[in-house]
Amino acid sequence: MCAPLIVAAGVSALAGCSTDASNGTATTSSGPSAKTTAPPVSSLAPGAVGVSPTGLTTRVDVPAESTEEEYFQACHAAKVWMDAQPATEQPRLEPYLAMVQASESGVAGTWNMRWADLSLPRQAAVIVAAAAAANNECG
Repeated sequence: MCAPLIVAAGVSALAGCSTDASNGTATTSSGPSAKTTAPPVSSLAPGAVGVSPTGLTTRVDVPAESTEEEYFQACHAAKVWMDAQPATEQPRLEPYLAMVQASESGVAGTWNMRWADLSLPRQAAVIVAAAAAANNECG
């Protein structure tokens, strides 16, 4: 059985299905098995990386790269962090992104990798998951 496509905040996580011609069985793939390389920031269109007035990366306009499990992990970690913050009327997305981007060792929401070490597609995936957490949409 093939997994459905998952679309979150305009970015899709790919799942594919094919038939093995030698024995007629279906195989399922949850995305590329090899590490893909994102274009360097300098080759992206102007404005492709959104930066807040405080210097936070708040948008990366490349396809997000995470498995369904990684997406849930990042979303859940963001939600746990957001729920642990004092109750205010202020949005919690940017404070979460500030914490993530300042972490010297990585956090659960970045799969324990430093923000600077994540590829642009992985940064996009963290932002998509954090935005979902801020909207109570982790699933």
